[in-house]
Amino acid sequence: MERNLALEFVRVTEAAALSSARLMGRGDEKAADHAAVESMRKALNSIQFNGTVVIGEGERDEAPMLFIGEKVGRGDGPKLDIALDPLEGTTICANGMNNSLSVIAIAEEGHFLHAPDTYMEKIAVGPAAKGAIDLNVSATENLKRVAEAKGCYVDDLTAIILDRPRHADLIQEVRKAGARIWLIGDGDVSAAIATCKPDSGVDILFGTGGAPEGVIAAAALRCMGGDFKGRLVFRKDDERTRAKAMGVKDFDKIYGIDDLASGKVMFCATGVTNGALLSGVRFFRGGAETHSVVMRSETGTTRYIQAFHQFDRKPKY
Repeated sequence: MERNLALEFVRVTEAAALSSARLMGRGDEKAADHAAVESMRKALNSIQFNGTVVIGEGERDEAPMLFIGEKVGRGDGPKLDIALDPLEGTTICANGMNNSLSVIAIAEEGHFLHAPDTYMEKIAVGPAAKGAIDLNVSATENLKRVAEAKGCYVDDLTAIILDRPRHADLIQEVRKAGARIWLIGDGDVSAAIATCKPDSGVDILFGTGGAPEGVIAAAALRCMGGDFKGRLVFRKDDERTRAKAMGVKDFDKIYGIDDLASGKVMFCATGVTNGALLSGVRFFRGGAETHSVVMRSETGTTRYIQAFHQFDRKPKY
């Protein structure tokens, strides 16, 4: 995958972040998400590549923009699969809270799991604990293994978990094991990435969240040398039917990081609101400042990009 594409895709997440950030704290989730989707789609279609959205805003009938299977790009150039979330954390953005991002992951054709729009049980760690995690054992055992891999005690660890009623037993178990907990309202892609950043204070991600977000998080962790495992969790029979139609054969399979995102992968994100990973959009007279990250699995390179946008000179997609 050509490295020059990395900067092109950063412009895509920048465009989505700039549009959705205008609606931060306005209380309108749909409007913020729509703004991000519209801008991301326009920016994607300005790039010279032949892309297919494999992780998107949902089925075609439910998502008029950036639906699963939609073709993006100018149609000429390399064939790539796209996994995206124009606004990860719509509620976060609408309520003016932390850790909302615009994210996109890119892989060679056929190298992302076509994850159905259902839940996924997830566990993620950074490079120091790679190979130590297992969804077949308890949270307590996983904490012990991560502590051993990192050369510390369980009570030195911090687990990040979505604050949901379904996680009540998990939270209780982690507390009993002695680890600290950081509860978040939304945004488990950025939470998974935080496990790879030593200065984030996060050691492990536990919990059940969206399966599409699991693929995007796995792509980012592939670039950063972390580890991720996921298992699909179906809420209704029709989710199993759709999963089967998308090629899922084993409903109980535990997916490793290479099952979710393989081959040469790129990941880009731009902060919409301030967070542990990136600062949010800051507007000033006539322009705005954005903070982005771009990663490539081929080289393991992570670049942070601070950009100043002048609105009277911005490209028209």
